[in-house]
Amino acid sequence: MIRVLIERHIAETLETAYEERSRLVLQQAVGAPGFISGEPLVDSHDPNHRITLANWRSEADWQRWFHSETRKNLMAELIPMMDQDEAITVLEQSPML
Repeated sequence: MIRVLIERHIAETLETAYEERSRLVLQQAVGAPGFISGEPLVDSHDPNHRITLANWRSEADWQRWFHSETRKNLMAELIPMMDQDEAITVLEQSPML
């Protein structure tokens, strides 16, 4: 299993529109092969800093979703609402020492 940390910063006044559209992205991801779970979070010190922590079966599953036409089309609606580029970090469990 891998975890994917997705960070977005929303432009002022677009929070409500962003929430509606980002919910659609997560709903579509739920149906993607390899998707396990996703948790949308808000930075307690910056309410426009949004984080999604998603669990995927494998990096190949994540990459397939990331490059899918479905995600590209949904992101085309989200990107104009962001005032910074989306940041994505793929994480895997560290081996025990």
